[in-house]
Amino acid sequence: MSSAALADGDGERKFGYSIAITGTSDYIFRGISFNNEDPAFQPFIEFTYGTPNLTWYLDFWGSNIAEPFGPFELDIYAGVRPVTGPVSWDLGVLYYTYPNNSIPGSSEGDYVEFKIAASITPVTNLTTGLTGYYTPDQGANYGETWTIEGNAAYTLPNFHIFTPVISGAVGYTAGTRNEEGLVSICACEADNYVYWNAGLKLTVDKYFMDFRYWDTNLSRSDGIDTSFTDSRFVFTAGVNLP
Repeated sequence: MSSAALADGDGERKFGYSIAITGTSDYIFRGISFNNEDPAFQPFIEFTYGTPNLTWYLDFWGSNIAEPFGPFELDIYAGVRPVTGPVSWDLGVLYYTYPNNSIPGSSEGDYVEFKIAASITPVTNLTTGLTGYYTPDQGANYGETWTIEGNAAYTLPNFHIFTPVISGAVGYTAGTRNEEGLVSICACEADNYVYWNAGLKLTVDKYFMDFRYWDTNLSRSDGIDTSFTDSRFVFTAGVNLP
């Protein structure tokens, strides 16, 4: 993601920002379609302050989303990214909000999640990482949930004008029932499931395209419409600014 930075008086700590404007054929969250398999528009902006070894950040991310949580979702992330030796960390708090949703009570569905992630580059062009998410019990909005996700990405040699990166992730999420008797991780009967993805991202200057396969191990016996959790290919394209 491209970014712009402005150094402060000591020439070390910097303010910066990054912007991404993205369109996708489906909004997928941990393997599940959140927009009824319809396209989504997803803008993002990040503000940062710090040094290469310790950076604080504040992010805003949005997307259109299907009812009852729709018509749109606005998420706010805040945290810090320290570097210790070969390990890059990301310690953050995520606030998921659903303004103007069709559920009675304007804050219905909003919830907070905590994140800790670590990544390393063991060999040139290969980055691997592990991320953990914890969602405290928040009543009817969201039950207690744990998620762990492993990921890897490898940058291939340039192909004509493209910089190709192959990547994938495998995640496991488990939760408890909320006040409505549903497991918030998928609003269904399953109290845990596995999801995964694999794909190819092509970058040209500030522009990018991503071709990705998604799947889960959820089935109809888990009490959901599997058309939203079955395997699918998702195409995403966007631009990083400035």
